[in-house]
Amino acid sequence: MSSTTPRLLQRLYARLPDELSAALRRAARLAGPPGLALYLVGGGVRDLLLGAAHVDIDLVVEGDAIALARAVAKELGVRAVAHPRFGTAAVLGAGFRLDFARARAERYERPGALPAVTPAALSDDLARRDFTINAMALRLTGRGAGALLDPFGGRDDLVRRRIRVLHDGSFRDDATRILRALRYAGRLGFRIQPGTARLLRRDLPCLRTISGARLRNELELVAEEERARRIAGLLQRAGVLRGLHRALSPDERALRAIDRLARVPPARRSAVFICALLGHATRSAAEGAIARLALTGEQARAVRGLIALRRLETKLSRAALRPSAVVRLLDPYPHAAIEAFALLTERALAGRRVRRYLEDWRAVRPRLDGDDIVALGVPRGPRVGAALTLLRDARLDGRATGREDEEALVQKMLTKRRPRERARGG
Repeated sequence: MSSTTPRLLQRLYARLPDELSAALRRAARLAGPPGLALYLVGGGVRDLLLGAAHVDIDLVVEGDAIALARAVAKELGVRAVAHPRFGTAAVLGAGFRLDFARARAERYERPGALPAVTPAALSDDLARRDFTINAMALRLTGRGAGALLDPFGGRDDLVRRRIRVLHDGSFRDDATRILRALRYAGRLGFRIQPGTARLLRRDLPCLRTISGARLRNELELVAEEERARRIAGLLQRAGVLRGLHRALSPDERALRAIDRLARVPPARRSAVFICALLGHATRSAAEGAIARLALTGEQARAVRGLIALRRLETKLSRAALRPSAVVRLLDPYPHAAIEAFALLTERALAGRRVRRYLEDWRAVRPRLDGDDIVALGVPRGPRVGAALTLLRDARLDGRATGREDEEALVQKMLTKRRPRERARGG
């Protein structure tokens, strides 16, 4: 089904930043000759219809996508990066990016296998997609510009706020769609259509056909979502997490921790998210999950670090523990493990101390450097390092507030050592 909606096309151009809007208009004009048709597809159309603030520009070409991308790049005086094997190209300019792909069909030889891809018409390209709300296209060229192509009723599903697959074999073809269905449901506040929910439950065992790296990538995408907690809860209730590995069993506290992922630096967010999912796993179960999900080195170190940190929870809760002792306890562990521990610990004092470590204490350094310490009479070598540690501890614990305090501590260290050295010499 298609309908002409010029206002939708006008809304698209108005919604985009000026540089991107101008580049897209230029691409549409260059795709005007016979034999080429250019479409906005997938999530970009979905989000445009929903009135989202951001619209991804994924373009499908009926014709030579790479040739069109190169023509657009030449016209705009920017560069194009082509991938002939996949029939795709990106045009990269200051403040914009346009992704072009040739319309294609896909065929799955077996569940979980990557599909065999062949050039095809737009109708075939839409038919290969995951959900009806992602299987729409907006024509950008020719007399049909502004036509919304919606062969599977995606616009109606947007109105009804539901996630629906295109056919009964969708999850069997690619079980990562199970995670994507729940991710979209959580992000958009949609429900899974009853027939699709039945297929999802039926095909949970198909998750075993997916490589660990692809499953890990899907979890990383969840970690980037604004509503990661809601999505994690949906994955938990649907049995998806245990379908990935039995150790992925977050409790309510872990889900609340995921709700605070926004305070974690983006570079560590996926590792902290995976730590939260494995927060109560035994060491052996965690190792099994690390292997099954092909976790990155950083993620694996974070999980192992979190398991080790759990044994320090009582010690970190002792009232008499000084900041310097907290720093010595935590310094050996990866920052992602410490971030996860701060979110997951049930002991308020331990949590406050770990948060102080992350936000303040770990960055504390003496005002004196190594050269300053040598100038005060400490010989070069291990004793300089010992002096720096002493001064850092003094600053953390409030025993040194300025440069003069640190110099006095170094002199005191020297006077204590000289009698011992004379005694050994005698």
